[in-house]
Amino acid sequence: MSALRDLIGRRDTLFVDGGWQAASDESRLVVTDPSDETVIAEIPASGAGDIARAAQAAARAWGDWKARPSAERAGYLRGFAEGLRARRAALVELQMRNNGKPRVEAEIDLDDAAATFDYYAGLAEGIDAAQDAPVVHAGGLHRGRVRHEPLGPVGLIVPWNFPLVTSAWKIAPALAAGCTAVLKLSEATPLAELVYGDISIEIDLPPGVLNIAAGGAEAGVAVTTAPELRKVSFTGSNMIGAQVMAALAPRCLPLSLELGGKSAIVVFDDADIERAVDCIIGGIFFNAGQICSATSRLIMERDIAPRLTEALVERTRTLQVGGPFEDNTEMGPITTEAQFERLRETLARARMAGLEALVGGDALDREGRFIAPTIFRDVPHADPVWTEELFGPVLATATVANTEEAVALANATRFGLVGSVVGGDPERADAVADQLEAGQVWVNTPQVVYPDSAWGGFKQSGIGRELGPWGLAAYQGVKHILSES
Repeated sequence: MSALRDLIGRRDTLFVDGGWQAASDESRLVVTDPSDETVIAEIPASGAGDIARAAQAAARAWGDWKARPSAERAGYLRGFAEGLRARRAALVELQMRNNGKPRVEAEIDLDDAAATFDYYAGLAEGIDAAQDAPVVHAGGLHRGRVRHEPLGPVGLIVPWNFPLVTSAWKIAPALAAGCTAVLKLSEATPLAELVYGDISIEIDLPPGVLNIAAGGAEAGVAVTTAPELRKVSFTGSNMIGAQVMAALAPRCLPLSLELGGKSAIVVFDDADIERAVDCIIGGIFFNAGQICSATSRLIMERDIAPRLTEALVERTRTLQVGGPFEDNTEMGPITTEAQFERLRETLARARMAGLEALVGGDALDREGRFIAPTIFRDVPHADPVWTEELFGPVLATATVANTEEAVALANATRFGLVGSVVGGDPERADAVADQLEAGQVWVNTPQVVYPDSAWGGFKQSGIGRELGPWGLAAYQGVKHILSES
């Protein structure tokens, strides 16, 4: 408990140049427990001036950091993984309190973050050996060599729904590549990720390599306009993603965007009902639906629809919704007050529009920010419940006559992050997966994301990829050196 008290009771929220500094902004960040809306902590907010200091520190540190052997950088990444695991119990409980995550979800988050650092440590160990790959041109007239070099100091902006994980997805490949970084945390859930500063001190990470600020919109804008930063990686809403693009456009800087989704799960007539229900439940009610990859549109072939709907509603009615420390909780609360109110307004509009809620359809009548797991039947395809990312435990259903209709309806969205297919014929399921316009598709399995996966989407779901070797490449530039033979 003392480790948890230290994390909650901290007053240091700005990590720059290898140490904790006082934030210059006079405002405070109020951190709450969404299960009962009590205040966990009030901490200083970082402002634009703090981001400027952090960016300058990252720029000063870059020359030394990029020159270090990649195997040495790998050692620091393994130190981050070890630091997270050493604090596992306290960080899991903090995630439960600040995000409202049930214990199993908080444990998954912590383990995924540590695994990401380990994975990129492995990639980093091979970077130097792969440099100067030879290329022969024009039958030997010229010879060339190819290098992959770090882009420079970068800005990393992360959301509130997956603290530790989203940051690990950005910090690990950036540092592995030889970039230095300024990490801007969400104002709603900053406490867990501040631990990256503590670990930096423990492992003697060189000053300025990783700088961390907890702040609001002003701090986020400052990251996008800091002249020292040569790239920005952002995860969040499409609205803010567009603002990030606009801020970088005058300087034509590279960026990575991981944005929203309105993903489909397609279930065919020959699917196993129990497996389908498992995939649907996990795809929409995990993390209370606060996940960009939520498969929030269920597309069913006509013959299976009655049986599947009945089984799905029955399972949903038994889903245990409650605080993370309550017995048998399977789905927790909505993390932020703003998102809770948006969901309540959406559900109210759905009732006014006459949508049929087979289960749920409103906030729970209890203390805390709880939305009932909700399933709407046969939602019109122009309705916002079908078209918009709601970021909550709300599932829209529809039926189709055949494979062609299923694919067309699944792709009829401006988003393209993920998709899911459940069917008894593996060849047909794989063929449909090939046709879905999405960055990652699961076939007959619940959503699982590995550090060596590729994560990102098509259309308005973002630009670039995280995780895997693609995540490392996002922080590297390619240099081709050509000379006469």
